[in-house]
Amino acid sequence: MALAHVDPRQVAAVVTHLEMRERPKPAPLPPSTLRLVRWKAPSVEKYRLLFRRVGEPWLWFSRLLMADDALAAIIHDPAVEIHAVTDVRGIEIGILELDFRSLPDCELAFFGLVPQLAGQGHGRWLMGQAKMLAWRKGVERFWVHTCTLDHPAALQFYIKSGFVPFGRAIETFDDPRMHGVLPREAAPHVPLLA
Repeated sequence: MALAHVDPRQVAAVVTHLEMRERPKPAPLPPSTLRLVRWKAPSVEKYRLLFRRVGEPWLWFSRLLMADDALAAIIHDPAVEIHAVTDVRGIEIGILELDFRSLPDCELAFFGLVPQLAGQGHGRWLMGQAKMLAWRKGVERFWVHTCTLDHPAALQFYIKSGFVPFGRAIETFDDPRMHGVLPREAAPHVPLLA
């Protein structure tokens, strides 16, 4: 067994790729007080605000670093569907992003709720929504990846939702907290080493 040392200015994660190759049997959605709102061509600023709100605790940073025009090209592409999850007051507290640009594949590009909602069953509701929206004519594979920086229950949640692991990789990247992309207190489960 070998260890690969990681520069203290970087973070390393084990990424697991999962897929679903058959449309799941129809099932009723779990109850939830939350709503799904389709965002057609959201502003870059609005998108990044929600991306940060949901992803900061898990070190999501990729969309924060992208140039505005590159991000707009993705989130305004008609083959990318972005949905905000809202609470009963209309406050945006989650994101569901489906990417149909590589049909017959549909990627579950971003999926999450603010951490305060963890363990309340809303994730099952959101996954039910995701599966209903993803499996449409022309889709033969629905896939997602998660990593060891995500919520500790994320991998098992995806497996219980019907996804099957098919690959693993190690990802290393500069710690976004060191460069001010995310606050130093983000993701306290990931030690800041420098």
